[in-house]
Amino acid sequence: MSYYNKLLKNYQQISRFEHLGAICHWDAASIMPSGGSEARSEALAELSVHVHNLSCKPELADWFDKAQTEELSIEEKASLYEMRRVWKQNTVLPESLVEAKSLAGSKCEHAWRSQRRDNDWKGFEKNWAEVVNLSIEEAQIRAEETGKTPYDSMLELYEPGVSTQSLELVFGNVKNWLPSLIDEVIEKQSKDEIIKPQGKFSASMQKSLGLDIMNLLKFDFNHGRLDESVHPFCGGVPTDVRLTTRYDESDFIQSLMGTVHETGHARYEQGLPKHLAGLPVGQARSMGIHESQSLFFEMQIGRSMPFIQILSKKARSKFKREDDISFSSENFYKLYTSVEKGFIRVDADELTYPAHVILRYEIERDLINGKIKHTDVPELWNQKMQDYLGLSTSDNYTNGCMQDIHWTDGSFGYFPSYTLGAMYASQFMAAMKKTVDVNAAISSKDLSPIFTWLANNIWSKGSLLNTNELVKEATGETLNPEYFKSHLKNRYL
Repeated sequence: MSYYNKLLKNYQQISRFEHLGAICHWDAASIMPSGGSEARSEALAELSVHVHNLSCKPELADWFDKAQTEELSIEEKASLYEMRRVWKQNTVLPESLVEAKSLAGSKCEHAWRSQRRDNDWKGFEKNWAEVVNLSIEEAQIRAEETGKTPYDSMLELYEPGVSTQSLELVFGNVKNWLPSLIDEVIEKQSKDEIIKPQGKFSASMQKSLGLDIMNLLKFDFNHGRLDESVHPFCGGVPTDVRLTTRYDESDFIQSLMGTVHETGHARYEQGLPKHLAGLPVGQARSMGIHESQSLFFEMQIGRSMPFIQILSKKARSKFKREDDISFSSENFYKLYTSVEKGFIRVDADELTYPAHVILRYEIERDLINGKIKHTDVPELWNQKMQDYLGLSTSDNYTNGCMQDIHWTDGSFGYFPSYTLGAMYASQFMAAMKKTVDVNAAISSKDLSPIFTWLANNIWSKGSLLNTNELVKEATGETLNPEYFKSHLKNRYL
């Protein structure tokens, strides 16, 4: 057996254990009884250690060196590169740190569910302190290995090739024009009459409507399902994708578009190259590209007038509101494009969302680089919310620094992916429109031309190309934030 094939066999074995871990994480977040938390945390920690050991077997170093000398195809060379990249990321961490971080993250995340509800910063802070300390320890180990800053070393886990320096340029650009654009649009919309649909919209009917929309978006239900959780997410594996959303029986508007968002993630997973399944090269290119797909579905398609017309018609029928003016496509469009400065990131509109992301990025950057302490976060959060959105979160931890799940398990470096994804999505749509009549495809309810473009240019590529190569092949240039700015101005002004 060639050394390359030995590596293939090892990484396919790793992927099977990661498959089990992904389903266990989904179960813990959706349907597991609360009493199972401690045992599940221990089981997942044990599994993470096992996967870590498989990823760091002593013989792998020799196999990589020898595989490098073998005659490989272009695709196999890309695969070998990705395996080695992932291997380097794994081998720097000691087993004890992997286990400790997994345990601390599970404990913190489980307690956070009730602590956030109860605005219990003191209780949360005690658990989170350990997560932060372990994450800083990890970042420092990675920094020593890579020669980068601690935060850049964590950023590399989610956005390979992206640095703080490049983010400062992109986000600095956005901060120059976003605040004034938000104010201008809010002023423009101040005269709009928006009618919020009233009544009780049962969770079962909302789910039924969501499933109808997922069918329209060609989600493969033979390889996935929709469930409910505290925080919406897309998990599982490409052959068994698990989506979750949450329902508010007084407001179906948010959960419906949340389902569209998670379906975008899921379609990307289901569209990844099947012949490379189980290998690093067959996985999503980066979290920014992953978010580009969810935001392409939610923002580029989902908030377009042709799609809103479909949504309003289906909702009128589902909830039997045929003569209700609040269910008109015109009112729905206003609802889904209304701009308002709010506290909650996951409920934020398309225009204010980047402010939420930049706020979190700046805090986690300074936290991991040791410039601030975790106990400084509530005050800093409050100050940045006032600076960027004119809102105070003083003593309001539920709607402030405790609102997200990402920091509970130490996912520092993840947040920039959201706004990078919005930028990529805008650029992909601009490129797509050169060859696809997007509005006509949506109006016809046959979105196949849209999905074919995405499959050919994004999904089927997996991680065969680096991010810049992927974006350039798809659009003719690397990331250009001007497409995002242009998209927002065209839609809102």
